[in-house]
Amino acid sequence: MDVDRAMDEPGLKIDGLSTEERLDLLERVWDSLSRSPADVPVTVEQRTELDRRSGELDQDLASGRPLGVPWDEVMRQLRSRR
Repeated sequence: MDVDRAMDEPGLKIDGLSTEERLDLLERVWDSLSRSPADVPVTVEQRTELDRRSGELDQDLASGRPLGVPWDEVMRQLRSRR
């Protein structure tokens, strides 16, 4: 079935849902996709970026550094962009 047409089906009146209901629906769709991540299409560029990030985490682990970027550092970087 065409995805655009499926969204127009009478049973899926998304515009009639409250913001909270739409967020709940979005979370449920995301959860359903996460049950089979291998089925989610990924572009070559996305795969390259995922591999790069995974490599960085592996390097952090091998060197004993904390994994990834600490949350307070993420927030500091975001705030400095304003």
